[in-house]
Amino acid sequence: MVAPSVCSSSSSSSDGSSSNTKAWIVHGIVAGVAIAVAVGARAYLGRFGKFRSRVVGIIPARFASSRFHGKPLVHILGKPMIQRTWERAKLAATLDHIVVATDDGKIAECCRGFGAHVIMTSESCRNGTERCNEALQKLEKKYDIVVNIQGDEPLIEPEIIDGVVKALQAAPDAVFSTAVTSLKPEDAFDPNRVKCVVDNRGYAIYFSRGLIPFNKSGEVNPQFPYLLHLGIQSYDSKFLKIYPELQPTPLQLEEDLEQLKVLENGYKMKVIKVDHEAHGVDAPEDVEKIESYMRERNLS
Repeated sequence: MVAPSVCSSSSSSSDGSSSNTKAWIVHGIVAGVAIAVAVGARAYLGRFGKFRSRVVGIIPARFASSRFHGKPLVHILGKPMIQRTWERAKLAATLDHIVVATDDGKIAECCRGFGAHVIMTSESCRNGTERCNEALQKLEKKYDIVVNIQGDEPLIEPEIIDGVVKALQAAPDAVFSTAVTSLKPEDAFDPNRVKCVVDNRGYAIYFSRGLIPFNKSGEVNPQFPYLLHLGIQSYDSKFLKIYPELQPTPLQLEEDLEQLKVLENGYKMKVIKVDHEAHGVDAPEDVEKIESYMRERNLS
C-alpha cells in the first residue's frame, strides 16, 4: 500500500483535499506530542533514578527509658540488643552508612566495641526523631533519606529497611515512610503495640495505641485485617530538619506517638505492608519471649 501524500494532487474536491490536509496535521501533532512525552518520561526517569539516593541509617538509643531502663544494653542470647539491631541493619542494601546516636557513655562504649560509628547527642532530645535529626547535622556527608531504625527490634529484616527506603523514593509527595504488618488478635488491646490505618493509596491516616478501627461490639473482629506498626521509619532529610521546629500536637501528646505530629501538620506518610513476625522488646518480659523464639529457630 502506498501511503497518501499531503502534497500530492488528487481529483477529489478542494473540500476533500482540505480535510485530508487537516487530518494529517492532526496526526502530526499527535505524533509530536507522543514523542515529546516519551522523551520527557525518559528524562524524568533518569532524574528519578537519582531521587533521594543517598541514605543513612540511624539507630537512636538512650539508657534512661521510662519503660525499660538500660534497654539497648540488655543481652539477648549473649549479645547486647543494640548490637543485634546494628548487625541486621548492616545487611540492608539501600543504606550507604549506619550510625548509632546516643546520649549515654555506656551505650557509646559498647557500640564502639563492636565496630559501630557512634554520634553523641544531647539529653534534651524528646524522641528518636529529634535524636536522628541532631545526628544528621553532625555527619560530615550529606544524605537525602534518614532511616530511623528502632534499637529494640533486634530481628528487624533488612528487606523491610530497604522497603521503606524504596517507598519514600517512589513517593515524591511523601516526607515519611514506615512499615506495618498483620496484628495478632492477642495484641489488639496492648498499648505497647501501635496500630495503624491507611487509605486506598497506601498513605497513613492514623496511628493509635488503642485498637483501630474500633467497632460497636467493642471486640476484635477476626475477619478484619488490623495493622501493627513496626516502628521503623524513614524521612526526607529536608523534612527531618524542620521536624523539631514543629510544635507538639494534641494527638501526638495524647497517644505519645511522634509520627502523629507529622500527620497533624498535614504531611503525607507512605506505608508499606510486610509479612513480619514482630519481636520488639518493649518491656523486660519481652526478652525471654524473643530468646525462646530465637532458640526454637536456631537463630544465633
